[in-house]
Amino acid sequence: MLDPEKRRALFLLHQEGMGVREISCRLHVSRNTVRSIIAAEGAMPVLERKRKVAIDPELLAQLYVECQGYAERVCEKLAESGIAVKYSTLTRRLRELGLGAAKETRCDRVPDEPGAEMQHDTSSYIVALGGVPTRLVASLVYLRYSKRRYLKFYRRFNRFRMKCFLHEALTRWEYAAPKCVIDNTNLARLRGTGQDAVIVPEMAAFAEQFGFEFLCHEVGHCNRKAGEERSFWIVETNFFPGRTFVSLEDLNEQAFDWSMVRLYHRPMSKTGLIPAKAFEHERAYLVAVPAGLPAPYLVHGRTIDQYGYVAFEANYYWVPGSGRGEVSVLEYGERLKVYRERELLIEYPLPPDGVRNGRFSPEGRPKPRHEPRNRRKPTTDEEKRLRAMAEAVGAYLDFAAAPGGIARHRFIRDVFRLAQETSASLFVRSVERALKYRIRSPETLRRIALLYLTEDSRPLPCAQVDERLVERDAYREGRLTDEPDLSAYDGMLQADEVPSDG
Repeated sequence: MLDPEKRRALFLLHQEGMGVREISCRLHVSRNTVRSIIAAEGAMPVLERKRKVAIDPELLAQLYVECQGYAERVCEKLAESGIAVKYSTLTRRLRELGLGAAKETRCDRVPDEPGAEMQHDTSSYIVALGGVPTRLVASLVYLRYSKRRYLKFYRRFNRFRMKCFLHEALTRWEYAAPKCVIDNTNLARLRGTGQDAVIVPEMAAFAEQFGFEFLCHEVGHCNRKAGEERSFWIVETNFFPGRTFVSLEDLNEQAFDWSMVRLYHRPMSKTGLIPAKAFEHERAYLVAVPAGLPAPYLVHGRTIDQYGYVAFEANYYWVPGSGRGEVSVLEYGERLKVYRERELLIEYPLPPDGVRNGRFSPEGRPKPRHEPRNRRKPTTDEEKRLRAMAEAVGAYLDFAAAPGGIARHRFIRDVFRLAQETSASLFVRSVERALKYRIRSPETLRRIALLYLTEDSRPLPCAQVDERLVERDAYREGRLTDEPDLSAYDGMLQADEVPSDG
């Protein structure tokens, strides 16, 4: 609302003959406001406050109980009694009287108790693996009293990965807290929230083996997870900065060293607590993990093909024997086993992250004689080796290689074959020239390398022979042998010479 002086000045300008539009432009006031002020002759409008509705608190509490806490029905009952009140005013009065939602309180500092609980949580991050941004899921388990952590990253995270992670962490710790506090979006929760949450029977049975149980914190609870959670905060501020990762395996190795070695023996910044010493004290209050607990696994039904391989996760594993038929592939966290009924046929470690269409056979044994020809042979390894040679090679592949399909694989194989046939310096020079003149053809790239090779073919100097060797009998006998005939190599490069422009 405009102040009285400005309203009076606006009215006087209108009295002096200034138009409504000009007043609006000069004073930066809307034309409707100018017209209303002129109609009121510049006077301030008189605003009358509506009568405040008084509601008896006892009546309101009685109606709230009768209507089972439904505020809309309370509003209707008041209207039937002749008390007209708006819904927003009614809900405000209910909150003031402490009816309905619980009153918000400040967050308390809950003291840490030895062996009271551990916490598990996950968070999604985009991490550069070998320079390629990759979305990963970070899984972290945390002992609240001793501040001991275990961190690992996954491309995908499900209940099976969660069981593998907890089995790996608790087996290394050899102890577990009796309670594992999780949030209400955790994979271990089936339905419900807080105290009413129902845990997935599979996860409840898994936790019972280790002597703990899953508990969900209350939604909107001020003391979320019964304490101050800073696990992922320290991951974001202390683990990621200043570190580079070549692959997912390299990332997990650094995460293991950071959480289990560096952070474990380093004092906390404010409290000075050392997790290693605190864990020694807390160990007496924790539950000892039973020795020899079986690792979690998944069972996959597979059939041995005619070449003796079973397919699993886009890779092929050779199975010993001469027969075919159905087998069971048991997937563990870091390995897989192949069974026929109850007989263990063979065991393989899982390949590194990103390996596809690979064929694996046991170490120390000869490879199978017959292999399928119709399976795809990826060029990922060849491309990585080419890009590692020089930045110009990577830029040339980005420019010349097709986005995907068979054409890309054929192009990379042709370029990689040329890189194997020539020296590294000659290959890089040829690629730099092809990139400069925007040449995509592998045949032209080969001719460029041949051109550089012929330009650099200078006559070699004569070999210097020590005079003391000349006096030896073996040298004298060697001088009498025939000269080698190298004339067959003179015309090898004529067919591949670059034709002149003339």
